[in-house]
Formats: sequence, structure tokens, C-alpha cells
Amino acid sequence: MDKYYFVFCKEDLLLEKSADGNYTIPLQEEPPVEVKPWTNVMNITPLDGVEVKAYRIDAPMTNDSRYEMCGLRQTYYKLPLPLYQKAGKCQELLYWDQNTKYCGVCGAPMRMDTDISKKCTECGKEIWPQLATAVIVLIHRGDEVLLVRAKNFRTDFYGLVAGFVETGETLEEAVAREAMEETGVTITNIRYFGSQPWPYPCGLMVGFNADFVSGDIHLQRSEIAKGGWFRRDNLPQIPEKLSIARMLLDAWLAT
Repeated sequence: MDKYYFVFCKEDLLLEKSADGNYTIPLQEEPPVEVKPWTNVMNITPLDGVEVKAYRIDAPMTNDSRYEMCGLRQTYYKLPLPLYQKAGKCQELLYWDQNTKYCGVCGAPMRMDTDISKKCTECGKEIWPQLATAVIVLIHRGDEVLLVRAKNFRTDFYGLVAGFVETGETLEEAVAREAMEETGVTITNIRYFGSQPWPYPCGLMVGFNADFVSGDIHLQRSEIAKGGWFRRDNLPQIPEKLSIARMLLDAWLAT
């Protein structure tokens, strides 16, 4: 029976090129790249009733014209959305598998117990994949929004205030704290927009809108390079469409 095989080499995913010039994920009975004896081929939740497998390879496939290696982010523009989303889940689970080889309690090897859990071979400790939850917020001040350019952005685009949720705080508290820490502004009327899995490498982004109350912009220089208020007619370069940051901005631009 044919299965989808999501094959990763580091951050790159193996794509199959169709005769019509489109891309897909290999759908076949046997793995498209040899599986080594030590390779953990993970069982992933089926897609539309079709089995899904995921595994890593040590070197990219470059000797077969039917296939192409592509960074996961770029596959958003090449794959149908359901396959892109499934690729993200596969990448997250492979990342979890790679980083949980040994027990955090006794140091013994871990082994797969179910498709999404492991058990220590010595002390029996069980673990499951964990998400790093982050919040992201579009702050409004009249007809302006607050945009920032993080120091770790690779290109000169501006995004939104964002950060990880800390232990013991609500999502809304995290939004208000990050706004104050990163920009020095106080906000109110924090309202949920939506959420997005973010497999870079294992996150859940929770999006909000909020309204400015007070404060001059004082950037957290350790994380933020630039920031300011922007109107619809003077926007800088903004994030790609694959991100919830862009979804928040597009929703604002459509109002």
C-alpha cells in the first residue's frame, strides 16, 4: 500500500517533481531513500486516510532528477497546504526524536513506546513531544500599528512584538509583558486572533490584537534592532504569507 514519505536531511525536505511542473511528497509503497538499520522511521497521523512516514537521511539526495531537496519554509510555496502542514508536523516529531535519545532522569537510552511517546529502558520514565508556546501581537494606535525588526531576522523586514510564554502566566499576561519588555509601551484590550503551529523547530504561535495605552518606544536592544509606528501607506517590508504575523497584518489591511 502506498504511503507518504516525508524525508528530511537536516532542515531540507525531499520533494518529488510532477510531470506538470508541480511538487508533491513521494507517495509509494517503499521508502524513496534507503533506510539504514539504525534509522527511526516514525509513524505520523494519516493524511486523508493515507499512511504517513517520516525519517531523516544523512546526506541530501542529488543523483535523481525526479527529486529536489527544499528548505521547509520554502515548501510553503511549492506544496499544497495540507502537505506543507503535515511536513511541519513530521519535522517537529523528528526534532523531538533526535533530541530525546537519553533519559533526563537516569541517562539510559530511551525507546519508542507508542507513535508519540518514549519510555526509558531503565527507570521507565515516559515522555511525549512538547511545544514551546509563544505569543505574537499586533498593537494598534489609531490608524497606525507597531512593527519591530528583531536582531535575528535574516533580511530587513519588520514583524510584530512576540515572545515565549513563561511559567505561571496566562497568554494575555505574556502579551502585555512582551510589549512592555520589547518596546516599553502599555497595552489593553488584548483579544485573540488565531494560532499557528510553528515547526521551527517546535512551536505554537498564538496571535493577538491589542490597543496602545501609553508609553514612548524604548526598544529592548538585546533583541530588537528597529521599531516604530506605521500606517497602511508607509509600511516597511513585512513577513511572508506563511506566518501568522502576516495573517494579522493582512486582516488589518483588509479593514
